[in-house]
Amino acid sequence: MGRLFGTDGARGIANTELNCETSMQIGRAAALVLSEATHHRPKVLIGKDTRISCDMLEAALIAGLCSVGADVMLLGVIPTPAVAYLVKKYNADAGVMISASHNSCEYNGIKLFNSNGYKLPDKMEEQIEAIVLDNAEEIPVPTGGGVGRVSYADTAVTDYISHIRDSIDNRLDGLKIAVDCANGSASVTAKRLLASLGADVIMISDNPNGININDKCGSTHIEQLQKTVVDNKCHCGVAFDGDADRCLAVDEKGNLIDGDKMIAMFSLDMKNNGSLSCDTAVVTVMSNLGFFRFAEKYNIATKATKVGDRYVLEEMIKGGYSLGGEQSGHIIFLDRATTGDGQLSAVKLLSILAKSGKNLSELASVMNTYPQVLKNIVVTSQGRSALNDDKPVWDKIHECEKVLGNDGRILVRASGTEPLIRVMVEGLDHELINKIADDIVETIKERLG
Repeated sequence: MGRLFGTDGARGIANTELNCETSMQIGRAAALVLSEATHHRPKVLIGKDTRISCDMLEAALIAGLCSVGADVMLLGVIPTPAVAYLVKKYNADAGVMISASHNSCEYNGIKLFNSNGYKLPDKMEEQIEAIVLDNAEEIPVPTGGGVGRVSYADTAVTDYISHIRDSIDNRLDGLKIAVDCANGSASVTAKRLLASLGADVIMISDNPNGININDKCGSTHIEQLQKTVVDNKCHCGVAFDGDADRCLAVDEKGNLIDGDKMIAMFSLDMKNNGSLSCDTAVVTVMSNLGFFRFAEKYNIATKATKVGDRYVLEEMIKGGYSLGGEQSGHIIFLDRATTGDGQLSAVKLLSILAKSGKNLSELASVMNTYPQVLKNIVVTSQGRSALNDDKPVWDKIHECEKVLGNDGRILVRASGTEPLIRVMVEGLDHELINKIADDIVETIKERLG
């Protein structure tokens, strides 16, 4: 993780940790780096979610980019994966998404994509960091016609919706679906997308006001969607996060269908139709033990990476795999997208449901979820950095692993985006894994809190 960019771009509390000055400097440095790499006047797309600070940071980025001679095309409010798709479709040199994903409204972030729609390579991010933080290169100050222009992409939302609609070969007529947009980017796309495929759509949390993004709604707060599905006798529900790059689902009974279960359904369907390359699904170490047991049963190979969709993507590209994702709902279909796309995942899931003639609960039963306890401990940045080298903490973890044996596992890691240490314990005995998790949490608090 770099000094400016974390595992998912630059992120922090808007106007303090991520302020206008830093945003403008990122824009200036990015324009310089792109100019050096492309040897021409760069064209950069900018998209944003619905949080109130996006306009402020967008203005700063525009100023920075244009002041070094880059041209900017504004996409407006749009999902993160739309930026990744449109940067290639519109022949741009880079794309920028202003969003803090699933975080609350006071946070914001800046995520950069290259001309192929992939997250900017580490080497290029490090070069931008060095310019911003160390003044590593002198930034030119063009005048006259050398200053960049700003234009607006009027067709961005329509082009993205068409791209997702074309990813399935059937319609969704007859399905009644509840949709939670987290008062975020999906508010401008989800209803049009699903209605155009014939679904009967009930929308919730689709009225953003700048501060209600992810506020007790969306994929991180699934309860409202569960109630809506049951009360309205829907076939299922889907929930997105603030920038719509992740999706979780709810079956007709109101039960949560997390990313692991969705990947299980996708991988089995893709294996059966011959589109699961190498018969392999890429997941992370956070995936439930039940997923790995499912994969063994259906002869699907698995690759487990570090937590973070960028690591899933790296493994997919390296091995030529077509499907990968995270328990949190970041799912990548590499033949259709270069990043996690919540609405792509939603229509793929709904396509399987429509074709099957079954209930979603029955389709999801291919995987049994092991009881899992997740706990977050707030720590200082020093405590987070010290985790890997703290012997008493790891002695406690190894002691607990012996108690679980082969019927469970423990994962302790520092968050890549927040000042947290995350503890995950899985096993067959819910009471035992809760006790083990509490013991580990107490040790971490004593040592690193």
